[in-house]
Amino acid sequence: MADYERTVLDFYQLSTPFPSEWPQERNDKDDESSGDEREQSSKLQRRKSRYQALERAAGDRRSSYIPGSEGGKGGVGNLVQKDEPDPLGSTDSVVRHLRSLGLPVQDDARLRNRFLLSSTTFSPALFLSQVHSTADTGTLLNGLQYLSQSIDQKSASLKVLVESNFERFVKAKATIDNVYREMKYRGAEPPQSRPRPHSRHASRNSYRNSFNAAGPSNPLAPQMGDSRKKNALTKESEYGVMGIKAPLLDVSAKAEDVWGPALGGREKEEHLKTVSAQLNQFRDYVELSPTIADSIKRKDYETLVEEYNRARKFADATRRMVDDLRGEAPAETQLYQILLAGRMWHDVDLQIQNFKRDLWKRLVSLNAVTKSDVAAGRAQDQHMDLISLLLELGVGDNPVWVWLLSRYDHLKGKILAVAERSKVEIEVLRRRLATGDKPTPQAIATHLRSLGRQPTEEKPTSSDAADVLELWDKMLGFLSNLLSSSGILGEVVEFWQTVQGFIDGRAQKSLPTGYNGESRIHHQLSDKVVGDLKKGTVDLVEIIREYVYVFFAGPPPEDISMLFSPLPMTPNSASPTTPGSALSPGPRDPRFNLDPNNPPPPSPKRGETWEKLAFWPPWSNSLSGVYYLSKMLALVGSGASDMASIGPVASGEPQVVENLKTLVGASRERCVTALCAAWNRDAENIKYVEDWQRSAELGDVTRMPSSFSAFEGTLLLGMQKILYISEAMSKPGAGDIVLPPPTKLLQMVRSQYVTTLYKALSGMVENAERSVKKTDDEWATEGEWSTAAPHVETLLSRSTLDAGDRNVRMLLTLSNLQALRSQVVPSLNSQFENAFSVKLTDESKTIRDVLGQIDARLFQSYTKKSIEKLRETIQAGLSADDWAPPPGQRPTAAKPYIYEALLTLVLVHSQVSTTASSLTAQVLSFLLEQTSVQLLDAFRKRPRYPLEALMQATLDVEFVAQTLSHYTTERASELQGQIYQELDSRTDNDARARLQSELPEMRSVLKKLREASKSEFACFKKPKRPGHGPSRTNSGLSSVSG
Repeated sequence: MADYERTVLDFYQLSTPFPSEWPQERNDKDDESSGDEREQSSKLQRRKSRYQALERAAGDRRSSYIPGSEGGKGGVGNLVQKDEPDPLGSTDSVVRHLRSLGLPVQDDARLRNRFLLSSTTFSPALFLSQVHSTADTGTLLNGLQYLSQSIDQKSASLKVLVESNFERFVKAKATIDNVYREMKYRGAEPPQSRPRPHSRHASRNSYRNSFNAAGPSNPLAPQMGDSRKKNALTKESEYGVMGIKAPLLDVSAKAEDVWGPALGGREKEEHLKTVSAQLNQFRDYVELSPTIADSIKRKDYETLVEEYNRARKFADATRRMVDDLRGEAPAETQLYQILLAGRMWHDVDLQIQNFKRDLWKRLVSLNAVTKSDVAAGRAQDQHMDLISLLLELGVGDNPVWVWLLSRYDHLKGKILAVAERSKVEIEVLRRRLATGDKPTPQAIATHLRSLGRQPTEEKPTSSDAADVLELWDKMLGFLSNLLSSSGILGEVVEFWQTVQGFIDGRAQKSLPTGYNGESRIHHQLSDKVVGDLKKGTVDLVEIIREYVYVFFAGPPPEDISMLFSPLPMTPNSASPTTPGSALSPGPRDPRFNLDPNNPPPPSPKRGETWEKLAFWPPWSNSLSGVYYLSKMLALVGSGASDMASIGPVASGEPQVVENLKTLVGASRERCVTALCAAWNRDAENIKYVEDWQRSAELGDVTRMPSSFSAFEGTLLLGMQKILYISEAMSKPGAGDIVLPPPTKLLQMVRSQYVTTLYKALSGMVENAERSVKKTDDEWATEGEWSTAAPHVETLLSRSTLDAGDRNVRMLLTLSNLQALRSQVVPSLNSQFENAFSVKLTDESKTIRDVLGQIDARLFQSYTKKSIEKLRETIQAGLSADDWAPPPGQRPTAAKPYIYEALLTLVLVHSQVSTTASSLTAQVLSFLLEQTSVQLLDAFRKRPRYPLEALMQATLDVEFVAQTLSHYTTERASELQGQIYQELDSRTDNDARARLQSELPEMRSVLKKLREASKSEFACFKKPKRPGHGPSRTNSGLSSVSG
């Protein structure tokens, strides 16, 4: 376009393609030229050549046919080259040299002409001052010598030309002189003039001198008569025919007046009869033209073909008849047949050619028909009907090839339009999400908790924010439009199947051969056409593959200028004949009506992993990611398999198949990497899922274990689909394209799975140990599941849970850890091993150890205060002065510190049994052991135990042991034995002997004490189970039952 505009400007000598007024310099030039002509008119009259008329005609003709030669000295239309070498030999391009000096000679034609030697406006001074502004004297002398040599060379060539054609010049001059003399003297002899010596000057002016001597102003010239004047070869006498022209016209007029009516009427009658007879004879052929027009109007194509073939037969028969005449004059009937056939064929051929043009347009426009249009009733094989009709009528181009080529162009344009626009719309939505605020952990937890309210296989309507899910749907729709069997790839596969049918000859079986078999040549596609179709199919596959590859492996696009242009009318754009659009249903989304002066800014750089990913919506969590990525990779895998199964791809260059394998592998790797990063981030926020509400299935735990199990199970299931792309393996040949995942990806997922377990467990511990604030605790922001609520009570809870109580949180967390260790984690490990065909031997052991360590740490943290309380109580009670009975007085009851310690355990029992009853035995058994440890330490502080102290110690220890007999462990029994050993080592033989005699009485006292405290310590009562009783050692009171 730039070259064309430059040519137009040069031709009309304009500086701009859209001038607003007539150039003033043209008026000036015209005025100057007219003035010059007036001033020089007398000189020109004196210097007129005898060949002035020929020269003027030649000049006019040259001016008419040579662009830019309007004439005029220095006029705007001189015939000048666009560029020429320096006449002084310094450079081969004057224009380039001037442009390097900064002069706008490329745009200003007038300025350029002043520097070109071939122009009449050439200015030597300006040329030397600009082109040779830095030249010295020597350079100019060399240029002068070069110019002289050039002039000599041209003069020599002209001299050779004249010498070689001298005879022709002489003959031409003699002929022109004779013609001129005959016309000038009107056939008379020219007057004799006085002879003069011959000279070049006389020869050059001979015509002028003779004209002046014999002209009208010369009184000596003889006057020509009227008869000669009429017959003279002059324009005034019409070159000799004026004398007889007038009488002939008079005679012709009189004859027409006398015989015209009679002769004309008879001839007319005979002519009409002849025409009527011929029309009746060829009536059927005369009516062919209106019949064909009516058939086209009624779309009666069968009749159209029949009538057109009749017309062609009649025209062919007439042509054969003309050929048989072999130049002889035809008979009257034959002549009429020739005339009627010519007129009929002209009308029919004109209609058929117009109809063919309409058929070509309809054939090409069939590519815009969508599958929905076909389902609505439009003929699916309409292109075959049009091709058949074109073959019946006879065409020069192959309609099969034209239709396939237009189909290829349509598919290529559709791929580019859909992919480019979808890519930009996705980027606009991605930028808007990226510029938004980062979601709070509580909002993330709300989405993660939604798994418990919907099946994992369904579309996650609440697993993420609405804007994020919308962008996921947009991305999935983009890939579905490109790669699904109902999308563009399906059309490409269908296109190749159609091409294959024409290559094999199956599709042509139903096509007609046309008039006299003339269309049979179009039934076979040439090797070049077949090669072009195969190459075009591979190109379509490569275009689709490249867009999908860039979508997964490339960064987000930076150019979104496409949205600033109007919505293009793609092959599937909304139109009266083809409703629907592959880009977006209905009109453009108003969110994509952007201001070109204020486009959406690029995503801010915050260090997030998704900033470099075009396929991951900002702030998306792993739940929505694993769902959509598994769907997207299934499309990629199945689409790559479909593309690899296309004939030219499968049998063509191996690199194309390798590119498809690379597409699947790179897309899978990018998806796994992005998903692992989101999985890791969600594992850090999984702690916020804890709402301190009891599980509906297991009342001793909260909903955290089931939520965590659903979260991890969903990710493992989705990750399996992503790694193995199992949904695409049903395609033929998918195993050759969708390769097994590499070990690196499996190890990445394996490591991420273990890491998420550790982070989730750490978050649970943090939940339990976090100190709850009344006002500005971060958990208190979400009233729905805030742990800062003083009381969280549900219908499923067996009691009111005080989530603000650290001990309650500790117990619930311990119960959750117990459920994780016994059920959730083993189940997840088994799911991982089955999904990825690996064994988590080392990881399982490590996870169990970590769970044990976390459980022990939390357990110790929970029981720490109770143990301190027991230590204080026992130490204070045993160190009291009145602990030991007075000498000679038997103990009748356990000391108060024992009751205080047991009441402490009652409170613990109450809290544990109402919060996490499954931990009651574990907690009470541990506290019994710690009570025994404290008693042992306290008894060791006394040096001697007389009989009364020994009896009191035995009574205290045995009362505790029998009251808590249901929670006795081996270690508790061992500690009690150590207590008795310590007591025995700190007494004498006499006290030992007397103690044996006091045992019956002590049993009686102990029994009374148990009976008296039955209601107080009923919570410690052992369930009645046959054959299950306490086991005690080193005590004579072991046979006493509670």
